[in-house]
Amino acid sequence: METPLQNPSGAQGSVRVIASPQSWIEGEAVRQLEATARLDGMQLAVGMPDLHPGKGSPVGAAFASRGVVHPFLVGNDIGCGIGLWRTDLPRRKPKRDRWASKLYGLERPWDGDTAAWLERFGVPALGPEPALGTLGGGNHFAELSFFDEVHDDAAFSALGLSQGCFALLVHSGSRGLGDAILREHTDRFGARGLPAHSPEAQRYLGRHDRAVAWGRANRALIAHRFLSCLGADGERAADVCHNSVTRAHLAGEALWLHRKGAAPVDEGPVVIAGSRGAKSYLVLPCGNGEANARSLAHGAGRRWPRTDARRRLEDRFTAEALTQTALGSLVVCEDKDLLFEEAPPAYKNIDRVIQDLTEAGVARVVASLTPLITYKVRAARE
Repeated sequence: METPLQNPSGAQGSVRVIASPQSWIEGEAVRQLEATARLDGMQLAVGMPDLHPGKGSPVGAAFASRGVVHPFLVGNDIGCGIGLWRTDLPRRKPKRDRWASKLYGLERPWDGDTAAWLERFGVPALGPEPALGTLGGGNHFAELSFFDEVHDDAAFSALGLSQGCFALLVHSGSRGLGDAILREHTDRFGARGLPAHSPEAQRYLGRHDRAVAWGRANRALIAHRFLSCLGADGERAADVCHNSVTRAHLAGEALWLHRKGAAPVDEGPVVIAGSRGAKSYLVLPCGNGEANARSLAHGAGRRWPRTDARRRLEDRFTAEALTQTALGSLVVCEDKDLLFEEAPPAYKNIDRVIQDLTEAGVARVVASLTPLITYKVRAARE
């Protein structure tokens, strides 16, 4: 669907939602998308099949503007993304409960040299980095999975992946760094955008770029810590950020492309995560990217807000029941509220999201992954 809208600069923006009639898209999410298309300089607002309402602007969307940068659209978790690691843990000998019992301490500051770790990723250290190597809350996770089905053997092999070993997914971002950057902007400008060539915009973009690189370094350190708990090694196969603003060419014009819960199509393979009780998918972008603002979905997308999820599920499930999934996987989450807020029923059907993308001709499936252990958080212990 596409609807022209008038924005304050007088230019015609448009709204597109890439979703089939079989997908449930909440009306409030579409309303937020349409409101975003009216922002200053906005040319295009595209909702993905995982589109859902956010805090003022929707999640699961990409927004292209001319001459204006909108920090509020990127949000507070700048650099959030999903990385995929191939590991040397053999699939033929899964030790689910034993491995899960060894996963501990990932919430605590890493005792290694954070400055040296950041330097490996080209990120200047600005002081102590106690959050580096930690997941954070919300929908962030580290998940040991296996490839249950391969649809594109050539692409799968090119990534050095194997069905004989487990893979690790890490979903996290820049932790408090991105929040501080957004808060500095909103304290001065609220939700307003900034002229792209203004000193304020350039300061934001510089800090934004560091947060994106910091988030990538953070995911790598989480993977290192996770695998070290299991006495295993791994190598990164893919890593894509889904909260950012970058320059991009659309319809022959250089625009500012904001992504909030949307993965770029020009950085290689993309992992689209399901809920912890569903498969995730490794896909390759297709097409020229014009119709989908050079972006793809980043996950299943929320079906219910977190408070609604708790209210709806607390009478149906015990906390213990939610640590086991229908796929036979184990969820390590010792925060009861988070366990209910992030329960699988709170999310949309990931298979429908993937089908919408493939039917729209913007992605093709390389492989699917089934979780074995999803790590969220341990309770504090002495």
